[in-house]
Amino acid sequence: MIITYFGKQFFKINQGEMVLAFNPVSKDSKSGISAKFGADIALVTTNHPDYNGVDQLSYGERMPFIVSGPGDYEVKSIFINGGMSEFQLNDKKYINTVYSLTIDGINIVFLGALSNANLSKEARGLAESPDILFVPIGGESLLSAKDAAKFSASLEAKLVIPMDYDKNSLQIFLKEMGEENAEVVDKITLKRKDLDGSEGKVVVLKAV
Repeated sequence: MIITYFGKQFFKINQGEMVLAFNPVSKDSKSGISAKFGADIALVTTNHPDYNGVDQLSYGERMPFIVSGPGDYEVKSIFINGGMSEFQLNDKKYINTVYSLTIDGINIVFLGALSNANLSKEARGLAESPDILFVPIGGESLLSAKDAAKFSASLEAKLVIPMDYDKNSLQIFLKEMGEENAEVVDKITLKRKDLDGSEGKVVVLKAV
């Protein structure tokens, strides 16, 4: 599995020939982030331009299957579960979906645009004890860096990947997690065995 980060909450995961994308940034976003590639599966947590740019994920004959809300899905032998939470921006409420899925024996939880840690019982159940946790830290209307650290610790993930961060929020998050010396990498390449014995390790991905 290879994980690449483009900024905001836009990630690409390659597993063999399979390509998954999480929260692609739309052309209508004001973030200035631009990346375009072909994906087999696109997961969108929130219908907002910073997270819903599925039009960026078609290339050649590759058109993504779009997962964009709570429910249970099976795509190309990958089971995906989505639980509902909320995201509020400028007094407007959005549905945010917390996704749980397993790829090559690695359980991934992607929290998306999470405004607070008060998850529904269903979403909380999906998020417990993942191998890899993607958590937003301190972006506009998202979990604060301190709340994100506390919530991440409560979920007992083996590996934590922060997203939607700036320099200040990242510094606070790493300090709260006791991971000031966390590894900063361009991409992550790992197998299931690489996570054995890991507990709450933080790896920071730089946007490409």
